[in-house]
Amino acid sequence: MSGAEKETVIRLRGLVNSIGGKVLHDHIDLDVYRGEVIGIVGGSGTGKSVLMRSIIGLMRPVEGQVELFGHDVLNATEANLRTLQMRFGVLFQEGALFSSQSVAENIQVPLREYTKMSQELMNEIAAMKLSMVGLPGDTAQKRPSELSGGMKKRAGLARALALDPELVFLDEPTSGLDPISASLFDVLVHDLQKSLNLTVFMVTHDIDTLKATTDRVAVLVNKKLKVGTIDSLRNDPDPWIQEYFSGARGRAALAS
Repeated sequence: MSGAEKETVIRLRGLVNSIGGKVLHDHIDLDVYRGEVIGIVGGSGTGKSVLMRSIIGLMRPVEGQVELFGHDVLNATEANLRTLQMRFGVLFQEGALFSSQSVAENIQVPLREYTKMSQELMNEIAAMKLSMVGLPGDTAQKRPSELSGGMKKRAGLARALALDPELVFLDEPTSGLDPISASLFDVLVHDLQKSLNLTVFMVTHDIDTLKATTDRVAVLVNKKLKVGTIDSLRNDPDPWIQEYFSGARGRAALAS
């Protein structure tokens, strides 16, 4: 199926982002299609997380257009923005769980924010989402401080899935995890994406994760985006891209 025949879930045109007067993204364009997993990579300071935050409405770009599901995010009314927010979930770095709440209460945050469900139904949903991400039922009543790093990520993913979203944003989902936990999380993301037909926008630095989960990769380099498959990007002449994909670690990951 060609790009023209696919449904565009995220559409960026002429996006400019800056922090402290420093331009990070200079008129970048990007289309993300329904059902695909796209990985966002780039060197330190290229604004990978800034790009994600500007798409989900946590940071307003200097200029450009951001569309989700065909709707203009930057000029949406508050009511329309809330409707859009119910269609996507976000896993922030380190899980970003509220330390004063139980895991179940964390998962129920978006349910309380966007619905008027009974507590009994919210408890059932929290239990179901925990099961989906491979956490035991007794995790529900634990505090985030009682969880391992990998469990926190899974609990954060359960919260991101609470409203049955069509689109999920993952910010460095395997950062800080040991290789085994990271690999298991990659498998989880891959399996959930297939079973739920999710569109996944994933910020990462982990080339193993890219290989295991993504359909395409968007590289932030020189304030622009270069988008392609891993195989096509390996042939890009840019020095940073060459080092990332064809350096020692890249060769080891892609050869395995």
